[in-house]
Amino acid sequence: MNKATLAGTGSAVAAAAGTGSIASPRYSPAWFATIRKPKYQPPSVAFPVVWTTLYADIAVTSAATIDRLRDTGREDKARSYIAALAVNLVLNASWSWLFFRFHKLGAAAVGAAVLTASSADLARRAAEADPRAGAALSPYPLWCGFATVLSTHIWRLNR
Repeated sequence: MNKATLAGTGSAVAAAAGTGSIASPRYSPAWFATIRKPKYQPPSVAFPVVWTTLYADIAVTSAATIDRLRDTGREDKARSYIAALAVNLVLNASWSWLFFRFHKLGAAAVGAAVLTASSADLARRAAEADPRAGAALSPYPLWCGFATVLSTHIWRLNR
């Protein structure tokens, strides 16, 4: 794997994670504690573990995908993947702001659904470059799908 590619994807993922974390519940703990949540809400400790793992997966798998596309002469597909990754990371960071900072639960549920679709598209693009990369990235849209269900349920409980 090209170190420069990994540095680029790693930096982009870290920027998204950092931007999203600024809006995290530690900045609005009273509000988050008072909203109603479904019984299947994972414990708070699960989220940083899951997201750290997913962010590492996104960075590494994306770098491998971009390198694979470039190595096989598909520079246009590599540029397209990079653009899709950038959009995905903006969507990813935006969800935290919608939900935690602005308390826009309906918009956050819609944002989670759009993020899920974007994440599934990234996994599809990765699979086109290398089926193993698509499989490696598949937990990301699965988790985002769960987040969509959870966000939507929280919105419905707190309307």
